[in-house]
Amino acid sequence: MKYIYPLLSLFISISFTINAQEIVSPNKKIKLIINSKKASDQNSFAQVSFKIMYKNKSEYVEVIPDSPLGIERSDQKFTDNLQFISESEPKEVNQNYEMISGKQKWCDNAGTEKVFKYVNSNREPLNIVFRVYNDGVAFRYEFTDKSDALVDIIDETTTYTIPSGTNRWLQSYTDSYEDFFPFSDTGKSADNKQEWGFPALFKVNNNPVWVLISEANITENNCAAKLSNLKNPNAYKVCYASPRDNFRQTGVKTMLPWNSQWHTLIIGELSDIVESTLITDVSEPNTLKKTSWIKPGAVSWIYWAYNRGSKDYQKVVAYTDLAVEMKWPYVLIDWEWDVMTNGGDIIAAVNYAKSKGIKPLMWYNSGTAWLEPTPNDRLLTAEKRDKELAWLKKIGVYGIKVDFFAGDQQDMMKYYLDILKDAAKYQIMVNFHGATVPRGWARTYPNLMTTEAVYGAEWYNNKPVLTSKAAEHNTTLPFTRNVIGSMDYTPVTFSDSQHPHITSYGHELALSVVFESGFQHFADKPEAYYNLPAEPKEFLKNVPVCWDNTKLLDGYPGEKVIIARKKGNQWYLGGLNGKDTGQTLKINFSFLEKGNFNVKLIKDGENDKSFSIEVLKVKKGDILNIGCLPRGGFVAVLDKIK
Repeated sequence: MKYIYPLLSLFISISFTINAQEIVSPNKKIKLIINSKKASDQNSFAQVSFKIMYKNKSEYVEVIPDSPLGIERSDQKFTDNLQFISESEPKEVNQNYEMISGKQKWCDNAGTEKVFKYVNSNREPLNIVFRVYNDGVAFRYEFTDKSDALVDIIDETTTYTIPSGTNRWLQSYTDSYEDFFPFSDTGKSADNKQEWGFPALFKVNNNPVWVLISEANITENNCAAKLSNLKNPNAYKVCYASPRDNFRQTGVKTMLPWNSQWHTLIIGELSDIVESTLITDVSEPNTLKKTSWIKPGAVSWIYWAYNRGSKDYQKVVAYTDLAVEMKWPYVLIDWEWDVMTNGGDIIAAVNYAKSKGIKPLMWYNSGTAWLEPTPNDRLLTAEKRDKELAWLKKIGVYGIKVDFFAGDQQDMMKYYLDILKDAAKYQIMVNFHGATVPRGWARTYPNLMTTEAVYGAEWYNNKPVLTSKAAEHNTTLPFTRNVIGSMDYTPVTFSDSQHPHITSYGHELALSVVFESGFQHFADKPEAYYNLPAEPKEFLKNVPVCWDNTKLLDGYPGEKVIIARKKGNQWYLGGLNGKDTGQTLKINFSFLEKGNFNVKLIKDGENDKSFSIEVLKVKKGDILNIGCLPRGGFVAVLDKIK
């Protein structure tokens, strides 16, 4: 028996050769290693895995340890039965594109791509395409064969392994994506839920390296996914999201050829995470020939103060007048406009807005989840959409807010995209509410202005929990949810809704800069804005909603954040204190070009319902310390001195 072990060892060495293929980012900071077991005979198969290294100072550190890959169809497995065939030569991805809304106007889709070809034990082919960027990694699966019938794609073995003890900020999965991102270093939630929604943020042990995991470029031939670490708290498996009921499909039904969505990992320092455009980089380019009608802007919004207000014509008039006073281009007429009374109907409301130079937007129930409130079931089919959108175009409506979607399964992905495509035909912009998180569609369909998918200010109407958690939550969202796309939080409320807020007025004002949204819905009562002091009121009249550039100046999830955003020749800064104690926030002006700048600073006053105004001069490299109240904040506008 003593001869068996050498023979077995010899057999293994003959059967398999471990091939570790590498792809390195253009700046050499990120190294992707793909481990494939190349068989020396045609009957030997194994699982493919990858790991990611990040160059911290002079050496590479492991940020994603060995992590399995694989996908499964109802007719074929491509998991632990793969055989490596070949890899392509490295291909440079280099594409500059323009975004109409978002954190950055001009973006670079620049990385290195390789395609790895495999077959399973039935000799069926699978490609895995990897791209490595300066700020992350993306990969997707491809079935290249053609099929004459529908194929069911039912699961993945894709798993992200993270080192034990990693700090993490994850949201328990819910198909509305309206929850908090609590900190954990164990991978377990307080309520024992072990399914997580995208995006998922990790800080790797004691290294200054962060990873934000999400996905992008979902088409009508994909479903959305979630993460599960039920079996191992440090191994996050990609799972196809379950539907709300048993009558909807899970997984994907498709013809071949087919490719999955891009699985994305944004990697680097915290500033790399916040400033990344990887989600739109890997998404399909815009195909619209004309986009001049797509105009981001600020919106007066009635729901927060009067959740049934849009059926009251006089209240709609009041919010239209607010938009006029604040120089906001839009007013949103929310739910129940179809039963409007008290002096006028929806046509009268639309005409009043247009007579004042304000562009009306209108709310719709998607008709897929709840039957109330109305109007519902006006967009569910192509015929209904065509009729409704034609009518909206005729009466002069510029955008729609579609609410209450029913999950992340394939039919919902198709419904989102059908709405975007059909709305574009009628030059109508779109806001998705009660919806899935952004997955790059704002590049492909630039009429998508914003998406909710966030525990936002409207929750002051629903539960008391946001009162105590808002400051911490608001300083976590810039590093999580808002990284991957526009976020309709409905910010900047100074008065109280059904449940009070205890963030300062300076904090609330800063949300207009810290939170990015192509439609920025300002949510408070008209009198709350009318009664503001001159400087913050003027600030809200002029603050942009889309940006040429974005910089993270300082921050840490749940504690603090300072973001600088540029529009034209001006820089706008927003800073938030996420703590229940006072905190000094430090601005380092090293991001400025040479020259001197005038700064108008609006910060916390003596109490949380007052402001303090300062005007000063700074130059590149200067440091400015700003004292913030508990749960406080500030804004600043910088103009270069000519």
